[in-house]
Amino acid sequence: MTTDSPSSLPPSPPDTPAEAAEDSAPVCVMVFNASDPSGAGGLTGDIATVASVGGHAVAVVTGAYVRDTAQVFDHYAFDDEAVAEQARTVLEDMTVQAIKVGFAGSPENLSAIASIASDYDDVPVIAYMPNLSWWRDDLIDQYLDAFQELLMPLTSVLVGNYSTLSRWLLPDWSSDRKPSARDLAMAASELGVPYLLVTGVPAAEQHVENVLTSAQTVLGTTRFELFDATFTGAGDTLSAALTALVASGNDLAEASTEALTYLDRCLDAGFRPGMGHFLPDRMFWAQPDDDDDDDDDDDGEDPDDGPAADPTSTDGFVMPTHDTQH
Repeated sequence: MTTDSPSSLPPSPPDTPAEAAEDSAPVCVMVFNASDPSGAGGLTGDIATVASVGGHAVAVVTGAYVRDTAQVFDHYAFDDEAVAEQARTVLEDMTVQAIKVGFAGSPENLSAIASIASDYDDVPVIAYMPNLSWWRDDLIDQYLDAFQELLMPLTSVLVGNYSTLSRWLLPDWSSDRKPSARDLAMAASELGVPYLLVTGVPAAEQHVENVLTSAQTVLGTTRFELFDATFTGAGDTLSAALTALVASGNDLAEASTEALTYLDRCLDAGFRPGMGHFLPDRMFWAQPDDDDDDDDDDDGEDPDDGPAADPTSTDGFVMPTHDTQH
């Protein structure tokens, strides 16, 4: 009886079908958000966005909006134990590569989410702060205080509109000069957030700028022309796309640019399903292209579709893991 030497052993068999399927599976992205029956934003928008950019949404319901495409009338928050049990049950079954936090609905739910994020401190957290002006003032104050104390120290990137972030992060701004995106990032940095993606910064000639910045420096800027229509759901779309792209292993600068370009194309293809605002078409690439009927080879990736991003910085940097600071 002879014994094969290591060099004479047959090669290892190829991956099994199960292993091959696992290698090609979409990344899992956990999203905490409220159910939005209009489909404008919330979990509906998050799920469609994550799927559109190639991820699998692990969706945790924090509550339910009562809203249409024009406005929010009310919101019903889930019990914090229900939120925590949803997330922890699925986290024991699968690995998520990134977490998006949308509207949690209550300070108690923010506490539950923060506890989960602390236990998975190697998973980046992208938090989106929506416009809460529809809510009662006392509830807004309680929510923002809890967000600052509990979630911001765990947040890798905070996403929000310029006007919303300015009112929240710099309420006592007294200079004649309007705060810059970096001013907002410095305020966020004091609360534990290393990176800020600020959208809708007013610019000249009917344009807006979207700025990725830290307290130390502006890391990238894109400029887009304003749309004539009023949209609902853009912020959820952008933050969900950014989270999915980060989960897929993209550098933060590249992920931000791609997410903003994706949002621009969603808005360019936007539609108005009701009597309220326009909604982003998060699956724009799946629609038939009426302009290119004779182009059978079109793959739907037309680089001329919508304004191109113009980042001022292409230097790469790594998404940080958050620290448990509370």
